[in-house]
Amino acid sequence: MKLTRIAATSIAALVSVGVVLGVAGCAPATDTTSKPIVIGSQAYYSNEIIAEAYAQVLEDGGFTVDRQFSLGQRDVYVPALLAGEIDLFPEYTGNLLQFFDPAATATATDDVYAALKTALPKGLTALDMSPATDQDSYNVTQDFAKANGLTSIADLAKLTNLKLGGAPELAERPYGPKGLLEKYGVTVSFEATGDTTVDSLVAGMVDMANVYSADPRIQQLKLVTLADPQGLFLASNVVPIASDNVNDKARSLVNAVSSAMTAEDLVALNVRSVDEKLSASVIAHDWLVSKGLLTK
Repeated sequence: MKLTRIAATSIAALVSVGVVLGVAGCAPATDTTSKPIVIGSQAYYSNEIIAEAYAQVLEDGGFTVDRQFSLGQRDVYVPALLAGEIDLFPEYTGNLLQFFDPAATATATDDVYAALKTALPKGLTALDMSPATDQDSYNVTQDFAKANGLTSIADLAKLTNLKLGGAPELAERPYGPKGLLEKYGVTVSFEATGDTTVDSLVAGMVDMANVYSADPRIQQLKLVTLADPQGLFLASNVVPIASDNVNDKARSLVNAVSSAMTAEDLVALNVRSVDEKLSASVIAHDWLVSKGLLTK
């Protein structure tokens, strides 16, 4: 099954599809073992590795899988999930909670997970949360941190003319420029740096950057991740989001992947992608074998 309608699906579909799912929510479950499980991923190498791990463990368990990877951002793939075009997707608890509930106040790991389970529309289920995390964080170079005495986001309030770099959508995120001002009294200008965010930070084109916490370049380049004492960023653990088409056997196999993956594992997997330039398929396979999650 190809997701031919995804690109044309708008956020407005969230409302209309939600109504349909609400009516159909009581439909009896069917055996889906003979139907392909459609697995999606973001256009982000780390997310694709996790999606590939789900795919391989399911195939090893006797399921047929249809990979639909690199689908872009949530405004594209969430409507597809709700429309039944995608059955399984690796997500992140905090960011997904804020997508469905921008006013969410939970910040701690377990509280965010509980709130997410409540916030998800009918037809979608958050499976077991993984210990692995890959959440937004604000980073500066070692030199910038030392020169300005920075260890926390709160320390930025004493600085002026700060330039923040990140993906274009950061401009509108609750933890973007508006959140920095409201939570910490920090005023920044924003530059959409996209895939060049870390390079722009190192080159001094921006003063701080929004970098995912599992990005191996944080360690490799000795970037300083600023502490977040006010909880600007919600805890974001890896969590599989499943539709009603994913049966109990499949859910159990995917939950085993979540349970086995640690934060350190995810960084190591990302290193293999960034440094060794290996495919998501090879990286996922090697990790699953190392954890005893593949039988062949």
